[in-house]
Amino acid sequence: MTVGYERSIVGDILHRLEAGPRLVQVVTGPRQVGKTTAARQIEKRWSGPVEYASADISPPPGPEWIRSHWVQARRRGHALLVLDEVQKVAGWAEEVKSQWDEDRRAGVELDVLVLGSSVLLLAKGTAESLAGRFFLHRCSHWTLRECREAFGWDLDTWLFFGGYPGAVPLVGEESAWKSYVADSLVEVVLARDVMSMESIQKPALMRNLFILSSRFPARVLSYNKILGQLQDAGNTTTLAHYLEILAKAFLVSGLGRFSRGQARSRGSSPKLVLWNNALVNALGSSTFEQARSDHSWWGRLVENAVGAHLVSGLRSLPYEVTYWRKQDEEVDYVVQTSSTLWAIEVKSGRERGASGLASFLRVYPDARPLIVGSGGMDLEEFLAHEPRSLLT
Repeated sequence: MTVGYERSIVGDILHRLEAGPRLVQVVTGPRQVGKTTAARQIEKRWSGPVEYASADISPPPGPEWIRSHWVQARRRGHALLVLDEVQKVAGWAEEVKSQWDEDRRAGVELDVLVLGSSVLLLAKGTAESLAGRFFLHRCSHWTLRECREAFGWDLDTWLFFGGYPGAVPLVGEESAWKSYVADSLVEVVLARDVMSMESIQKPALMRNLFILSSRFPARVLSYNKILGQLQDAGNTTTLAHYLEILAKAFLVSGLGRFSRGQARSRGSSPKLVLWNNALVNALGSSTFEQARSDHSWWGRLVENAVGAHLVSGLRSLPYEVTYWRKQDEEVDYVVQTSSTLWAIEVKSGRERGASGLASFLRVYPDARPLIVGSGGMDLEEFLAHEPRSLLT
């Protein structure tokens, strides 16, 4: 591993802090992808004083914790205030808004960087209290390019182990790696982030729905089939709601079926895309070598990685990522904006049903086709680019 590897988000945040306008810089993203590390690297490069504080203490602090550190930062001149794990402070957004507005009235030049491991709580706070006062930075899972530069990984290693830097030292001990990802990442997100944000009536169902999703990456499953796989499954409305929550927690998205000009049905069969292949393989029984020799399963990992690249890179307006299916024909991913329509087919080498790309283009002749893999854009080349730069 490259010591002190710096992700591009560090430069992005510094640029925004220096270029203005002065806004609360908010960093969201999955757990264990380096948000705190990025903040510490920003601290080292900041030209003025820095007041850093983490709310990751027991018991969780109250709003006065924010007020105290804010006052200290004000006294240090043109400083940068970094508040880490801020979602653990009850009423954090209201307190940040109060202090921020006070600074604006008084003409205080204080820059503020807010980080949190619970994107759900951060999203609620920014939407309800900080509207118009913040700039959002998305700290995503590590890409293939980053893992290659930082850890020397090749494509196959990344496709199996995903992009959690804290788990990298355990890759040589696959059983330990699986336990770390399952216990220290997945379970923490489900038990803390999700449950603290939403009123989950059936927590066991939420957990089992995620586990089921990890068994069917890049697969379209009807809600009836999901109901048949789970005990105490409730109804399709509950499952659809829980999939939406899991997507907000950067775990799994249930992509809807594309149908132009019609409202997307919440009851349509979802295509399950895990946001990181580590979330698939850590909960499975296959080793790296076993997975690599199973062409069908490896093809699923490739297709899921492409889907994760799309949902992670296009998770804000104006993009919508779906899939298309008609009888036995399917287009793996459909990306739509107000002006463009892309039909993406992943050629992963696995045996599969008839391609639906030609049929889709007959129905939607204005769509732009993109083949990723054999006969099209090289998989590594596709993964090396931000989706926004490709789908324009």
